[in-house]
Amino acid sequence: MKWRRRHCCTHTAKLIYLLSLLGVLVFLVQQVWLPRLTGMPWRRGNPVVYGGGELHTTKVKSNMSAQQSVWRFVNPQPTFNADANISSHEKEGAPSPREDPSFEHTLAATVQGELGSTITHGPFTYIINEPDKCAESRPAPFLVLLIATEARQVEARNAIRQTWGNESVAPGLGFIRLFLLGENEGELGLLQQRMLEAESRRHHDIIQQGFMDSYKNLTIKTLMGMNWVAIHCPRASYVMKTDSDMFVNTEYLINKLLRPEMKPKKNYFTGNNMRGFAPNRNKNSKWYMPPELYPSDKYPTFCSGTGYVFSGDLATKIYRASLSISHLHLEDVYVGICLAKLRIEPTPPPNAFLFNHWRVSYSSCKYSQLITSHGFHPNELLKYWHHLQSNKRNACINTLKARIGRTH
Repeated sequence: MKWRRRHCCTHTAKLIYLLSLLGVLVFLVQQVWLPRLTGMPWRRGNPVVYGGGELHTTKVKSNMSAQQSVWRFVNPQPTFNADANISSHEKEGAPSPREDPSFEHTLAATVQGELGSTITHGPFTYIINEPDKCAESRPAPFLVLLIATEARQVEARNAIRQTWGNESVAPGLGFIRLFLLGENEGELGLLQQRMLEAESRRHHDIIQQGFMDSYKNLTIKTLMGMNWVAIHCPRASYVMKTDSDMFVNTEYLINKLLRPEMKPKKNYFTGNNMRGFAPNRNKNSKWYMPPELYPSDKYPTFCSGTGYVFSGDLATKIYRASLSISHLHLEDVYVGICLAKLRIEPTPPPNAFLFNHWRVSYSSCKYSQLITSHGFHPNELLKYWHHLQSNKRNACINTLKARIGRTH
């Protein structure tokens, strides 16, 4: 019996020792190694919220009501209420917005923005900007590309500069390429920032504001791009928002869809139309939408954030609409809500397969007749782009000949 007790105690002691080692290892990974590798702490804290002329963070508790949520949704059907954002300024222990002396100024600024006053750059300061990229002394650009990216995606940006984001795809037309970024924390974030500033000095195609760069803040990043167009490039005919892992056939987009010989459209928005989609209520999903943030059963029609195109006048209109709509973390859904407020329905593309939010298997024939395909590594992008350029004139003829050859 004594032997059994000693044997049991020995195993218990070993188990406690192993558990303590595991705890130390978890602590090191979470608090030391992970921040050094990613530039961000394991617990990032609360998501940054755009609005109110200052920086806000949200503290969502399980017992918090929908009226207290910073990210509270303003239902687009049937009307939008500009006062619905009042509760987005409320924090535990903070004064009521109506008691806050800055609130009256904030609400007035929002109303003036709706009426068409000058738009400011918003609550976040520009760290990197290109205000002269679209100077009045230059011809009005036909297309502005807004490309969401992260600091670490240097290879992707370089590949885009050499392929679909190169100005040579639209000779003679105003063509502007801008990469959209927030900032990162930690030692790695500081290193990335220095490299990003050097990259900006070389290429002059980066804009960055001082919000935390994360998936949750993609709405902020997109609105920064629209704000830039509204302030610095209001004469642009068209704008495209897309991502850095996309293949974009800019030549087809310009010459076949937008057609520079035609008068630029107004109130025009198109892409991969997502009509009748319901909010994802699965808490384990990347696209989870809590009912307290969006209580409606259906989203308004929106276009996949992987790539959508709109007329230049909508940049100002969408940004102004956003001033009276609480922000949601799903950027493409949020832009769709702004369009619903403006009573603008996205236009279906002439071909349902022009804008693809999935990856299309490559062939020069298919890629010569689409606009977007998703999920590309920089090396793949370079490879397929150069292949398409050398085969685009006879892309589908060669494919047809190959099929006929296989049948005989």
